[in-house]
Amino acid sequence: MRKLLVAGAVLAAAAAGCTTGGAHGDAPKIPRTATGTLEQIARRAGCDPEVQTDAAELRQATCGAGTGRYVLATFATDRGQTEWLDIADDYGGDYLVGRKWIVVGPDAVVTKLRGRLGGTVERVSSHHSGSSGGGGHEEAPGSGHTGHH
Repeated sequence: MRKLLVAGAVLAAAAAGCTTGGAHGDAPKIPRTATGTLEQIARRAGCDPEVQTDAAELRQATCGAGTGRYVLATFATDRGQTEWLDIADDYGGDYLVGRKWIVVGPDAVVTKLRGRLGGTVERVSSHHSGSSGGGGHEEAPGSGHTGHH
């Protein structure tokens, strides 16, 4: 079931479309990484979340519309988040990762939300496209994220 939820989140974010970010000088100041419930993190992101999954181990909601649409997921445990990320790596995408939460969306949205939520941006090439599945990582100061592999 978790694999279906991950695939759904990744595909929903991909369907929102891809946009490119601005010049490097446009990078927002990165705040301390957000913590809290799905609703608290959504509020900090400026989102009125539409909850899609409300389970003990995973809560997932969509936010925004059109090219600004993204998925916000919170996890009960670090292990649950790590497992989700491991599965999501197969699909590629742009992720904003905090402690027990993840945002999945277009690059420009993820970059903008990092300015509100802090966290670590992870860009992963899809393993399904025949690529090597590499990926870039940008660590946020004080994010506490040490990677998931």
